[in-house]
Amino acid sequence: MVRGRKKRAEPHELLLLLPSCLQSSRCNRNLSHDIYNCARCGNCSIAGLLELADRCGVKPFIASGGRLAAIEAKKREIKAIVAVACKKELREGILAILPKAVIAVVNLRPNGPCKDCSVNISEVEEAMRAFLGVDSK
Repeated sequence: MVRGRKKRAEPHELLLLLPSCLQSSRCNRNLSHDIYNCARCGNCSIAGLLELADRCGVKPFIASGGRLAAIEAKKREIKAIVAVACKKELREGILAILPKAVIAVVNLRPNGPCKDCSVNISEVEEAMRAFLGVDSK
């Protein structure tokens, strides 16, 4: 959505917005209240995304629904968002938070919608680097 506009953000102004469906359905940890409750066991994409967010100094947030995601994204200190979700949720979310800059990364749904989804972490990293003004590897 923004690659042509060259929007830049500082790490503390960039939100990594994640859907709760990335968490393994076998996991009993409550990540919707605090994503850092993750055990980083590697059974889902969350551990890799947390590692990426920590390395880049970016705030990660896991949303259990579109309304909660929009509330977090609309916060004044957030200037740009890297959002991971299915196409429908991304489309609705981008419209809900206009005019904020968003790079959308579509999640992978090997088990169908809303359960045990994953994401290509290198695509998320590329999107974050675009906002942070960091050259790709």
